[in-house]
Amino acid sequence: MSHVNPKKRAGAQPRAKASAAQALATHERICSTVDSIPAGKVASYGQVAAEAGLPRRARLVGRVLAGRDEATELPWHRVVNASGGISVRDGGEAEQRRRLRSEGVEFQTNGRIDLKRFGWKP
Repeated sequence: MSHVNPKKRAGAQPRAKASAAQALATHERICSTVDSIPAGKVASYGQVAAEAGLPRRARLVGRVLAGRDEATELPWHRVVNASGGISVRDGGEAEQRRRLRSEGVEFQTNGRIDLKRFGWKP
C-alpha cells in the first residue's frame, strides 16, 4: 500500500529547488520589502511575502529575517505576526518591542499592535 501525503494537492508538482541565483534574488526581494516599511509602521510576515511577490511564503520571510546579519540596518523589528504580536525569537522580543516603541508604535494591553492603526499600507 502506498502512502499519500494528504497535504499535497492532487496533481501538484513538487517544487524545484531554487538555484543559488534565484535564492539570492528572493532574499533580496524580501529584504527590499522590509526596508520599505516606514518607521512607526509594521507589516505581517505574510504581508511582506505578498508585497515581495511571494504569496503564501510567510515562513520564508521569517527564515530570512532570522538568518540576518546582526550588523545589518534592515528594520527587521517592523515585521510582526498576523495578529500584531511579536513572534518568539531567541530573546529578541524585548529588543523588538523597545525599537517599535521608540518609533511611536503602541502596544495594546494584550501585548499586540493594532494593525489597523499601525499597519503598513504600501
